[in-house]
Amino acid sequence: MDMVMKLGAESPVVIFSKSTCCMSHSIETLIRGFGANPTVYELDKLPNGRQMENALIELGCQLSVPAVFIGKDFIGGSNEIMSLNVRGKLKNLLLKANAIWIEINFLTSKYSRPSFHNMY
Repeated sequence: MDMVMKLGAESPVVIFSKSTCCMSHSIETLIRGFGANPTVYELDKLPNGRQMENALIELGCQLSVPAVFIGKDFIGGSNEIMSLNVRGKLKNLLLKANAIWIEINFLTSKYSRPSFHNMY
């Protein structure tokens, strides 16, 4: 378990996943959508991945992956991450961990789309 905790503390966001797990991919995509660049360990591609998976289960993961650390703290799996997102708390957690620095919303930016009313 010490190895998993150490790896989980090395970056602002760390995701333990498996390359074939759709929930792992979804959680990684969600976190990247905020502009974070998580460190991802695909357990099925690591020589000691089975040991790490067992350590994650000992940590309290109901399923071994995805397991997410934010700001050196073990947050949990997909249910916990999705719940934080739905409650609007995931972004603040990423900001606090310095995984993201500013919020950019290109959909509402006046520079994101051309203005057609001035073209004619």
